[in-house]
Amino acid sequence: MLDIFRGDAFGVVPLSLAINNLKFKPGYVSSRGIFNETSVATTAIAIEEKNNILTLVAPTPRGAPGVTMPKPRRSMRMLGVPHFEINDAVMAEEVQGVRPFGQETGTESVMTKVGERMQTAGQSLEYTQEHARVGAIKGIVTYADGTVLNMFIEYGIAPPAAINFPFSANPATGAVRQQCAALIRTMAANLDGQSFDGVEALCGDAFFDALIMSPEVRTTYLNTQNASELRNQYISAAGLTWGSFVFGGILWTNYRGYASVAGAASAPMVETNLAYFYPTGVPNLFPTVFAPADYIETVNTLGLPRYVKQYPMPNDKGVHMDTQMNALNFCSRPLALQKGTFS
Repeated sequence: MLDIFRGDAFGVVPLSLAINNLKFKPGYVSSRGIFNETSVATTAIAIEEKNNILTLVAPTPRGAPGVTMPKPRRSMRMLGVPHFEINDAVMAEEVQGVRPFGQETGTESVMTKVGERMQTAGQSLEYTQEHARVGAIKGIVTYADGTVLNMFIEYGIAPPAAINFPFSANPATGAVRQQCAALIRTMAANLDGQSFDGVEALCGDAFFDALIMSPEVRTTYLNTQNASELRNQYISAAGLTWGSFVFGGILWTNYRGYASVAGAASAPMVETNLAYFYPTGVPNLFPTVFAPADYIETVNTLGLPRYVKQYPMPNDKGVHMDTQMNALNFCSRPLALQKGTFS
């Protein structure tokens, strides 16, 4: 049986290529394409911040000394790339009868069984990736063991205060659209001149329900060709969300996804009463960095999204399988992120 698993088809490179080609819908945030994926040959990365300061120049008398401009300051931070690994096994009896003894003609059938295992592990890793990317949009990534990567702490800055949206104001006063404009202006100011092409929001259930029931929102859409937005947008995006539509220059999306952290009960990834805002079109705002696996053959090589390695059990009753991901997801400019509540 193990002669098959010692063949070329079951090496770390072919298995890794196979799992990276598995078809799986990872989730809404991953599907948006806002994360820029790169690979490194190390297990940690350095991010450099250069605080270029723009300031008004005061007039000075002719011939007098000019104004001294402050020098750009640089700071370096090291971020470790988290390691996620799933251990599994394929037992000899699971592939019993797929080939004549001593021959390897059953390789394809055995690979099907291995593929089933990889599919399950691959979905779990994609789910883990999606959870980390939602955290990156919040500016705080929380891992399954309860550890946290807080980019506001890493940069030594205070997280932005939550912006309140007066959805219940009746009759409509324009205050909701005014808050949208204020949020976009604040985001632009915090990007310090960096251009962006849009703003999107991940909304919890209660926040999104209050949004679509807001008299101001309904007044905007009723009696227009877009009125169907208020009727038809639950469920959309191939089931990855509960609905989305544009209002006030922002794409609002009711995020669909749950997770359990540190053994706690499963809870929505986006809290029901909150919304998280982020700009789109900003280069390298959301990096995803893949590091190499912890195998001898992958040392100092560029990281891949997934790795699979198999090795025989000591009693030759099967093979162990390791599926792993070494991925760091974060926001490189956390001040560009905003958070909203409602009343």
